[in-house]
Amino acid sequence: MKKTSTPFYDILGISSATICLVHCLVFPLLTILPLGLSHNPFIDLLFATIGLFAIVKIIKKSNLLISSILIISMALIWISVLSEIVLDIHLDLIFIGGIGMIIGHLINYKLHKNSNH
Repeated sequence: MKKTSTPFYDILGISSATICLVHCLVFPLLTILPLGLSHNPFIDLLFATIGLFAIVKIIKKSNLLISSILIISMALIWISVLSEIVLDIHLDLIFIGGIGMIIGHLINYKLHKNSNH
C-alpha cells in the first residue's frame, strides 16, 4: 500500500496559497482594464477548500508552531472569504492568511525534508 507523504500536501498547500495570493493581488488590477472581468468570491472559496484539505492532512503530523500558523492563517482566509460571500464585505485578512499559509507550508516542508536526510 502506497503512503501519501506530508511533502505532497505541503507542495499542494504552497501551490494553492501562492496561486491564491497572486490571484488576490493581480485580479483587482485586471478589473481596472476594460476586459469585462468581475470578481467571483467562489474562486477564493475553491482555493480555501484546497488549502483546508492540505492543512487537515498536515496538522496531524506537524509540531505545535506549524499547526498554529496553518490554523490561524486558514481561519483568516475563511473569515475573509465567507464575509465576502455572505455580507458582501471585502476584508484584507485574506492576504495575511495567504502569506501565513505559504510560510507555514514552507517551514513544514523544510523541517520534513531535513528530518528525512
